[in-house]
Amino acid sequence: IRTRKNNNQAAAGRLAAYSRGLAAERTAALLLRLKGYKILARRYKTPVGEVDLVVRRGPVLAFVEVKARQRKEEALQALTPSMTMRISRAAHYFIAAHPQLAGLQIRFDLVVMASPWRWDHLDNAWRPPP
Repeated sequence: IRTRKNNNQAAAGRLAAYSRGLAAERTAALLLRLKGYKILARRYKTPVGEVDLVVRRGPVLAFVEVKARQRKEEALQALTPSMTMRISRAAHYFIAAHPQLAGLQIRFDLVVMASPWRWDHLDNAWRPPP
């Protein structure tokens, strides 16, 4: 049986994780801007999924997932096949809503944030199923 204290601790843990995730997304957006990307959308929500960042640089339109963990290996493992499927479906929604971008090269990237202050931008981190 869960006690009120356990429920409050669990809620506080979820809130802390949510806050860390938002901070990681803001940091990733800044780092991508420094690399020359234009941020088109943050936390783009659709009925089938969400994309952390939608960015463009030249002819490339990238849908970016951001993962923040203590170690890089943990962040890499946090990107699951079901997650990549949801992001891919959300990307289709974005392109349908912005048909002027449909001719761009589509890419799915991953930004991994690890403590302390380590980050990696993995372009073409995965390919959606055909």
